[in-house]
Amino acid sequence: MLVQATTEVPLRTDADTVVAGVFEGEEVAHDVSDGLLGGLLASGEARRDFKHLAVAHADGRRVILVGLGPRGSFDGERARVAAAVAAGRAQELSARTLCWEVPHRVGDGVVAGLVEGTLLHAYRFERYKPPADKDRPAARLILSAHHDIADGVRRAATITAAQNRARDLANTPGNDLPPERLAAHAQRLEGVNVEVWDEEEIGRAGMGAFAAVAQGSGQDARLIRLQYDGRADGPRLGLIGKAVTFDSGGLSLKPAAKMDEMKFDMSGGAAVIEAIGALAQLDAPVRVLGVVGATENLPSGASVKPGDIVRALDGTTIEVINTDAEGRLVLADCISYARREGCERLIDIATLTGGIVVALGSTYAGLMSNDDEWAQQVASSGVDTGELVWRMPLHDEYAGMIEGTYAQLVNATERREATALTAAEFLHHFAADTPWAHIDIAGCAWDAHRDYFDRGGTGFGVRLLVDIALRAARQAKGPKGSRQTSDGI
Repeated sequence: MLVQATTEVPLRTDADTVVAGVFEGEEVAHDVSDGLLGGLLASGEARRDFKHLAVAHADGRRVILVGLGPRGSFDGERARVAAAVAAGRAQELSARTLCWEVPHRVGDGVVAGLVEGTLLHAYRFERYKPPADKDRPAARLILSAHHDIADGVRRAATITAAQNRARDLANTPGNDLPPERLAAHAQRLEGVNVEVWDEEEIGRAGMGAFAAVAQGSGQDARLIRLQYDGRADGPRLGLIGKAVTFDSGGLSLKPAAKMDEMKFDMSGGAAVIEAIGALAQLDAPVRVLGVVGATENLPSGASVKPGDIVRALDGTTIEVINTDAEGRLVLADCISYARREGCERLIDIATLTGGIVVALGSTYAGLMSNDDEWAQQVASSGVDTGELVWRMPLHDEYAGMIEGTYAQLVNATERREATALTAAEFLHHFAADTPWAHIDIAGCAWDAHRDYFDRGGTGFGVRLLVDIALRAARQAKGPKGSRQTSDGI
């Protein structure tokens, strides 16, 4: 979808469908055709309740009036939802060009939310279906405001396009996206230096934990190293992504029901790849190293076995208790590699545990961190972007639960408790004292319950990681370089 910004009033654009919002206790900012919209409100056909829709026709255009609820509650997330429901109605009306009249006196986050909600709702994954001949989303979106919002619109459109590409990656089945093809996709990013190691190179480097996961599959693993240097002086940020392109559980085989969803187990890696691609497109003043471990986890005669002991890149020995706790083995070596490469702040993002789904559902991703300030920055970015994270605890007792009998660590405990937290403590061992945040997105990576998502991959983490990087760059510049959105989201 083509996205544009304008200072023209909506009815002077070439849009066939205009969207206007109205807050509780307020009137329509710019009415049409002798008070038509005000008349709809007076009659009760239109309401100011959040998400309520009414349609009118004026001057040869369709006008969708959307209730926005209380002004004080209208933030970026509510903007995404309002944009999505309006886009759905516009699609039913066969709109081809949609123009949103940006509500008066809102901040940058609301503008971004209108773009994001529209583009996320318009996403379709139809690679394996014949082209649809009806119910197509609009081809163009225009945002009309009194002041110039072009930069914010461009930034939101760029980031959301990257998120939708991450959704494409997640939705693609494992037979069409083995590790080699995921690496080839990363190599096509513009402005990013990408280096790819094959499975032999992974083994020679000493990444024994990662290599152990990969050894059961006939598809070679790939380590994908993405470097973007935006000529910045701030800390070098390491983004580490789990990209298990299909996870059967290995010899600790998963149940057959829902195993098809394990193509989504590479969603963290997809988020890292596309976030770094978006930062490069934006020419962002940040220094970022992405490390993505891409492999399948399959049972075969060559598979790692429960009870095997492997040696990680940093020399730590690990007893494999459960081969379905494979993501943390991949991430362990990727985290160690990022530290070895001089990253001063670390974030890993992964569909790691079912325990986090039980705890938080799809509303929040889990956040665990060894550094309070870094955790707060990550959480603030979650609020700003609507990709929410909820901090959960680390503790010596959880760390004690992963101490091994025959090796230094075990990759899983036999106790059915605190599974998301013991997994985080396993990763904490490899992050050591480097400020680090672990984001468990197992509940948010697909089939999330949002008005702007259909079924399938969500691309969760792209907006979040981009904002974290930009926030870190602003803070590195000091007070003069810092910026807050005017609506405080």
